[in-house]
Amino acid sequence: LLSAPMVAVAANSPLLFGKRLWEETRIPLFEQAVSLPGGTRFNDPTYRRVTFGNGYVRASLLELFTENLTRYPPLLPVDLSVESDQQMPHLCLHNGTIWRWNRPLIGFESDGTPHLRIEHRVMSAGPSIPDTIANAALYYGLAHGLARMLPPVETALDFAQCRANFYAAARDGLRAEIVWLKGQRGSLRQLLLEELLPLARQALLALHLDAADVADYLGLITARVESGRTGANWQQRFLERNGADLEALTLAYLERQQSGRPVHEWK
Repeated sequence: LLSAPMVAVAANSPLLFGKRLWEETRIPLFEQAVSLPGGTRFNDPTYRRVTFGNGYVRASLLELFTENLTRYPPLLPVDLSVESDQQMPHLCLHNGTIWRWNRPLIGFESDGTPHLRIEHRVMSAGPSIPDTIANAALYYGLAHGLARMLPPVETALDFAQCRANFYAAARDGLRAEIVWLKGQRGSLRQLLLEELLPLARQALLALHLDAADVADYLGLITARVESGRTGANWQQRFLERNGADLEALTLAYLERQQSGRPVHEWK
């Protein structure tokens, strides 16, 4: 559910080969660059190597690892027999060749203790360190808040609509029009300002995070959303003012990034 608002608020890759495309062009670029089919006969377009997925997890993340086994052929048939079976090298390698935008990962601590985590891959990096921390604050707050809502939020939004929201947000950024819980329709910018940011703030405070930090970092997100000044927007505006000088764009971007100021304050 969070993929749509997160990809929009963190959009930072509007260009490819000098052409203005999606607000987050990284999404379709990667999907097309690794466009390999899966499926029971390994040619099913429903199961792609880079995918948003085909449904909500119902009971356990084991469902996705089972899908890996039954729906995707090995892409890298490497002999890992010299590796310890305790760290499941074949499972980890195979999972690493299926790029879900929200991907389950099995890892191991230095003492061998296993852990399970979710890789939320929809967000761009940057543009600045404060922006990155603010993105993380928004994500963790919303994940905590939505996970505790009753009835479960996945019952209030069809998965196909959830997926459509994601691609609309990747294409149009904060301007995207999406369908939210219980059929609520509206702009993503309005949803963030009126519902999601207050929910994230409440959830982070419930986790006993420092109130000043919560206010500061969610304040950065609020200012970014109100102004519409994402990394993608800043790059587009720079080119409108200065022409298609990508070298100048890169140098200006680096200079502002090194200033440590959040992107909504960039001139």
